[in-house]
Amino acid sequence: MQNNLVEQDSQQAWFRLAIIFTMSVIGTAGMWSVVIILPNIQNEFALDRAASTYPYVATMFGYGFGNVIIGRMLDKIGIKKPIIFALSLLVTSYVLSFFTKNVFWLSTIQFFLGFSAAAFFGPMMADISNYFYKRKGLAVSLVASGQHLCGAIWPFLIKDFILEGDWRHAHLFIALVCSIKIPILFYFLGNKVPKINNKQKSTTRNDDINSKVNLSISNRQIQILLMFAGVLCCVAMSMPQVHIVPLCIDNGYGLAVGTEILSFMLFAAVASRVIFGFLSDKIGPIQTLILGSSLQAISLTMFLPFNSQLSLYIVAICFGLSQGGIVPIYAVIISKFLPSNEVAERVGWLIFATIIGMSLGGWLSGEIYDFTNSYKLAFINGIFWNIINLCIMIYLFIIYQKSKIITVNK
Repeated sequence: MQNNLVEQDSQQAWFRLAIIFTMSVIGTAGMWSVVIILPNIQNEFALDRAASTYPYVATMFGYGFGNVIIGRMLDKIGIKKPIIFALSLLVTSYVLSFFTKNVFWLSTIQFFLGFSAAAFFGPMMADISNYFYKRKGLAVSLVASGQHLCGAIWPFLIKDFILEGDWRHAHLFIALVCSIKIPILFYFLGNKVPKINNKQKSTTRNDDINSKVNLSISNRQIQILLMFAGVLCCVAMSMPQVHIVPLCIDNGYGLAVGTEILSFMLFAAVASRVIFGFLSDKIGPIQTLILGSSLQAISLTMFLPFNSQLSLYIVAICFGLSQGGIVPIYAVIISKFLPSNEVAERVGWLIFATIIGMSLGGWLSGEIYDFTNSYKLAFINGIFWNIINLCIMIYLFIIYQKSKIITVNK
């Protein structure tokens, strides 16, 4: 048993991070592939812009439920069985999608694709947070960056399928890659568990060792505030992520350019997650989240005056750099200020809230486009939701500052 223990922040912990990161890069394909095939779906099933987002919305809801349910499984039985279950469901769903004949059945299957892909995001962040203390923020953000790197890499891998309108064979290709690569990584994961010192083991629900400051509001209130903030920021975040490809097609730049801009955006988001994770360890996660939310609002505003091909590349990269690190920092806040034995489930609920935001934002932007035949009001709508998110995070920061003063004076 002693050989299975892994010291926090040790080389073994970093090795585990590398394995989980790679799993995330491959496994979260179930979330991103639907964004890439949206134009193909719209053409094949003769849908309007809003209706073409139904498979995306179904994927996001599956992703949200998956983070909660699989997160709870991780808290109870560890990470290995949830991975086996998720991989089996992921591959099966991709294969079944090949035979769909209408958008209803595709949306149903996309729900399960999202559900299974969730195992490689929130639960992975929760798992790795137990193996780090000094570099917790960086470790969680690195694992989370695997999701965006996945979204950046897969468009290049399936580009030829998509350009030919053959999204079904693209799905079979993804299923094949996942069924080969993930079991190999799973083998190297082993049966390791983190070695937590006695002080950390004695942590109770009301006093978590991960936090040097106990916030003056209840755990439930913290969770609710973070979930509301997550919905708001992701409504804003979803507009470019979901509609950048159709936006490029509308401007006459074509599907290939739109897919490439999406990839550049997501590569920038990968860098953002690493940078934000480093900042979180230096200045604190709440402060980092305020910075990220502010930058996201600014970058969304930049989409309004600029619509040339070159400017869309530049603004998309700026947007990726500003928003990519936001969601993982919510997980760091949970890990830092809430009970460590509930992290996976709490992160799952947080991710579920962000998925509601992404789904609502993706659908709402499509409806606004169908009504106005333009994305300008959709961007303004996103900026509005973003400002409310920023207000919530400033409020949480004020509570943190007051709690810090009380802790120092004790």
